[in-house]
Amino acid sequence: MKNGNGIFVIYAFAAVIAMTGVGIAVGERSVVGTLFSIAMVIVVFGLGFTAKKKHREAREIKNAEQ
Repeated sequence: MKNGNGIFVIYAFAAVIAMTGVGIAVGERSVVGTLFSIAMVIVVFGLGFTAKKKHREAREIKNAEQ
């Protein structure tokens, strides 16, 4: 794994946990738990995509300077 890519693994695990939470909350028939888990999925995905964009832009700037 390249340097700096570890954070994406953490985001991936967090997304899996949040999606699992949705399934568990639906199984338990918990409306609050379902809504919270869906919100967490949206937040984790948003943070992951934002980090990916920043990482890509930093790499493009680094490559343009060379």
